[in-house]
Parts: sequence; structure tokens; C-alpha cells
Amino acid sequence: MSEKNILKELEEIVGKEFASNRSEDLYIYSQDPGASLSRPVDFVVMPNTSKEVQDILKLANREKIPIVPMGGGLTLSGLVIPVKRGIVMDMKRMNNIIEVNELSRFALIEAGVTTGQLLAYLNINHPHLQPPIPDAPPSATIAGNALIHGSGYLSQKFGDHGSMINGLEVILPDGEVYKLGSCAVSDYWFTRGPIPDFIGMFISSFGTMGIITKLSIKLFPKHKMRNIVFGLNKDATLLPELISNITFTDVAEDILLGIQDKPDWMKGYTFIIVYITGESEEELNDKTKILKKMYRKAKSRYMKVPNRIEDIFLEKPQFAAGAADFRKGGGFEYVGAFIPLQLIPEMIKIGTNISLKHEIIPTMGARLIGQGHAAMFFISYSFNRSDPKDMKNARDALHDTNKAVLEIGGIPWKAELDGQRMILERMNPNYKKLLKGIKNLLDPNGIMNPGNWEVK
Repeated sequence: MSEKNILKELEEIVGKEFASNRSEDLYIYSQDPGASLSRPVDFVVMPNTSKEVQDILKLANREKIPIVPMGGGLTLSGLVIPVKRGIVMDMKRMNNIIEVNELSRFALIEAGVTTGQLLAYLNINHPHLQPPIPDAPPSATIAGNALIHGSGYLSQKFGDHGSMINGLEVILPDGEVYKLGSCAVSDYWFTRGPIPDFIGMFISSFGTMGIITKLSIKLFPKHKMRNIVFGLNKDATLLPELISNITFTDVAEDILLGIQDKPDWMKGYTFIIVYITGESEEELNDKTKILKKMYRKAKSRYMKVPNRIEDIFLEKPQFAAGAADFRKGGGFEYVGAFIPLQLIPEMIKIGTNISLKHEIIPTMGARLIGQGHAAMFFISYSFNRSDPKDMKNARDALHDTNKAVLEIGGIPWKAELDGQRMILERMNPNYKKLLKGIKNLLDPNGIMNPGNWEVK
């Protein structure tokens, strides 16, 4: 089918104003905020209903056109830039909050609902509940974050945000709609079991399995008061035991680590940022005393910070990523890695050495996952977007970091194409065989974000 006829059919499905192949529209979909190279896009389409998604997929499958779903478009690793051209399906118009169940604490939402949108809705209509949200702008989508094993608020207590999914509505390339989780049996989207759990196949598959149109996400009680207790550590070897001990006390809502060489007075220190909650000042004070004592025992010290700094860290969503960009040009890229706690000191060394090797100011951090069962460690590499050599330097730093992470036993998070290839090289052969078999079964024509998780 000709490009003209494909566009005409897309326009018939979603309306003329929501399908395009104009170069000025395609330009913004050919790149992302990170250091990935831009790639050509043939069409962009913005569906408004699950039926429209079905019809688009049937067209793409029939004509064997690659298709890439996009939420907020903020992933930094090229995952929503087509590797083999094709259609970008922008999900922003599918932004209905369908249901909030206050007793069973879940929200049923469409794929385009943003973190800021859900947070604002709950603050007004269900002020005692809060959603899991990432450290990202409010335009990031709830589904997009959860579907890449995202982390952020509430991850320390309850796990990565992918584990907070109760149910999915998924549309496969054949255009069929599938409900996964309790919604496959019940009218309530409240849990993943006790039936065979297929939801995990669609988490961190980067749009290679199908397109998510609806998602049920867990909600959690929101306490009356919230504060932060800062610690300052000079000996990174003491951090794993300190963090583990903090999780044993059950005083922390979330735990963050921050390491950066700018401003100069921060160099050589790890900042321990523990979020605490409670129903009274007395409860917060008691928790603060416990943490101060633990800091002293681990040869760290309590740090009182100015109110303006506290306010920044208490924002929801809190997006301090601008602090990572120390260069002219407005770009930063980062690699995230899931690691066990004992690897945190080693990751600090790795991040520092690779940053200095590539003449980038060391900027690192970590979020605790699931009461210390893992940490999501991130290293940020700033670059000048107007300088191709500087962008390549950031990509080289990412490559070095992914390689080092795998060598010490971690797993790169939301890896770009190069990182995916390195993961696949180390992957158990039968895991790869299973992955390839499932992809071929669900997507026999290979139209779903081809090039990603490509098993040879």
C-alpha cells in the first residue's frame, strides 16, 4: 500500500487532525531528550479509544509496518524512536481516569494518564490516597513508568512500580483485546492472581509484545505529615549495612542516595535522604531520633538543610534532573542499574571513574527498592546537545557503564539498543530462546518496536 493510502486509512481511523506524515510533525518523534541518535519516522497517530488502537494495529499488521507506542516520551534511551521507521502511536489522548476504588486502593486508568494528572485528581477527590510516581516531570505517564520497572515514590516500601500493577488491557498485533489480572475473571481490577500471571511479559518488554491501553495501579495511604532526615557519609563501604539497618526499623517511607562533585563542598560525600511520615510532629521527631542514632553508629552525621532545599526534595513529583546538567546545551543522559545493596560502594567507584574518564562531572544516586531487596543506582552524564562529539561522549560513557554493571552482577535498567545487546549476550540461552518464542507467537510479523530485544 502506498504511503498516501496508509495515511488516508490512519486518518479514517482517528480523524485527520490526529494522523500525520508531515516532516514538521515527525521531527519531534524522531528523537528523545537523551543522547540517542535521531531516526526517521514515517507516521505519527494519536488514538482516542481502544477500538482505534485495534484498527491501527490491524492495519500495521496487514501491511507489515513497524509500530512503536509512546507515553510521555521522556525515557532518555531511545525506546520510543523507531529503529526500523514506521508508525509512532502517541497515547496522550487516551487520558481518562476510569475508576478509583478507595477501599481496595487502586486506580483504573488509560495509558495516557500522566503522573501529574493522577496526583492532582487524588489530591482533590481522594486526599488520603497517593499513587507511586517517578522522579520525573508530571508529564510522564503512569503506565509508561510502571511498564519499564520504574521506581520512585513508595518504591522503598512496596517495590518497583511494575510490581504495583494489578491488571492490564493489552491489544496484540492481530487486533484482539486481552485482559490480564483479576479483570480477566472479575469486574474488579484489584489483583494479579490467583490465576496464571501474564502481566510480567509486558513489563520492560519495551513495546515489543503489544500495546497497553488500560492499567490498574495500586494506591497507598497518604499520611498526614511528611519530612526528610538527611545524613552525610564519607565512607561508602558503610552504606549497605546502614541502609539495611534503616529498612529493618520500618521508619522510612523512601530512601535516596545522592553523590555529586558540584558544588565543590559536596565532593567525596554520599547524601542519605530518608523520607519519613506520620500523623503528628511527635511521631516524626521520634523517627528522626532513631535515624540520627543510626547515622552516628555508621560514622555518618545528621545534616540540617535549609528549608528551600527541603521543599525541593518534598515536591511531588520532584524533578531535580536539571541539577545533572552542568554544561551548556541542555542535555543529560543516564544509565540506571538494578543492583543488590552490597554493590553500592563498587557502583560509586565505577560511576566516578567513568565520569572522570569522559570528562563529565560525577553525578550519581540510588533509590531503595522493596525494603532493601535491591537498589536502582543511576549515573548521569551531561552533554551539550548542539555538539555531536559531546553526545557521542555521553553514549560512550553509557556503554562503559552498562559493561561494568553487567560485569559486577547488576542489570542495566531500560537499556538502550547497545545495552540490550550486552544483556542478551550474557543472558541464559534458554531464557533467550523463550523470549524469542513468545515474541514470535504474539507478533509473527515482527511489527512491534522491532530492533528492541532482538534475539538473533
